[in-house]
Amino acid sequence: MVENTDVEDSRRSAARIVVAALVLAVPVVKLAWTLGGGPAAREALYAMGPSNIMEVVIDLFLAEPLLAASLAVVVSHMSYAYFSARGGALRHLNSPVALTVASAMVVPVAVGVVVGAINGPVWGLATCVLAALLRLTVFLEYRTGRRSPESGKRTGETVGSLWQGVADTGRVTALALTVVVLPLVAFGVAVNGHSWTTVMFCDADTGDGTERARVIELGRQGHGVTGWSLDHHQVVVGENCLIDEDEVIRPPLWQGG
Repeated sequence: MVENTDVEDSRRSAARIVVAALVLAVPVVKLAWTLGGGPAAREALYAMGPSNIMEVVIDLFLAEPLLAASLAVVVSHMSYAYFSARGGALRHLNSPVALTVASAMVVPVAVGVVVGAINGPVWGLATCVLAALLRLTVFLEYRTGRRSPESGKRTGETVGSLWQGVADTGRVTALALTVVVLPLVAFGVAVNGHSWTTVMFCDADTGDGTERARVIELGRQGHGVTGWSLDHHQVVVGENCLIDEDEVIRPPLWQGG
């Protein structure tokens, strides 16, 4: 019996919605938790400019290897599954297996190189291998008849071979990674109490004078920075800054921060 089309479409939509929601929500939660509340997050956002919220996402990607690896694997899988369902699988149906597999490996290698360059070769290799394996299971879904190349929908055939079972396992793993693992990792990163960007000691102008203060950089301004003063709990302009290697701002949520 053919799997219900609406159910299949809803699963794909849910995965895309989860990723989009994380990109929007995680930066705001990160700001609110790290700075100590919604009003502080609002003030910091005004200082940064709401259009720069993606900078927080990029900074988190650069600073948190587990989040970077998880997001890279999910995006790699989702992009391949999406384009395969919309004609990609049908176009490669009569292509040599080696050529199809090689073309599927381009993105996993690329995301592995990016993650590895930022977070080290171990993270890069792990990202590349997992992304490649999940893409191969999409390839197996079409080659073993578990999914129709014409429509991109699941055929509903009973599992009759080892490779069909592997394809199904890959589909379930990818779904779990997208809707369970990635949100948990992202939330953990958002409330771990670490700064998402550079922490400095600066001569901070609070409007009532200049004092030495610990500051989270929000942006560059001339020879100084616009930042959030952790001592004064407000946006300040800082000069003569020195980088603080300690990026811990407060204890994580799970330690009662």
